[in-house]
Amino acid sequence: MVLFVEYPKCTTCQKAKKWLLEQGVEFADRHIVQDPPTKEELRGWIGRSGLPMKRFFNTSGQKYRALGLKEALPSMDEEEQLSLLSSDGMLIKRPLLITEKGVRAGFRPDEWEPLL
Repeated sequence: MVLFVEYPKCTTCQKAKKWLLEQGVEFADRHIVQDPPTKEELRGWIGRSGLPMKRFFNTSGQKYRALGLKEALPSMDEEEQLSLLSSDGMLIKRPLLITEKGVRAGFRPDEWEPLL
């Protein structure tokens, strides 16, 4: 099963969804703000992605900037970062693609293709 986690108003999410549909991929759709990932889901997804946790933060988002996370994150431990990410879906880089083969944050077709 493929899980696509998105914020529907996000243009990158819209492009990613269109791309998935064009590829004929069947997926479950999840709204990142109305149904944000839990701390445990994020822990598992980040671990499976092989990427650093920082790649899962929406560094260009308003909330990220408003909270001063560029300066704050380096001094936070993993648990604090996971708690922060799970507290607000707008802090999470989107879209997320979760498949049996792996996890990716952000839309890059060349990185998504091998996971399908």
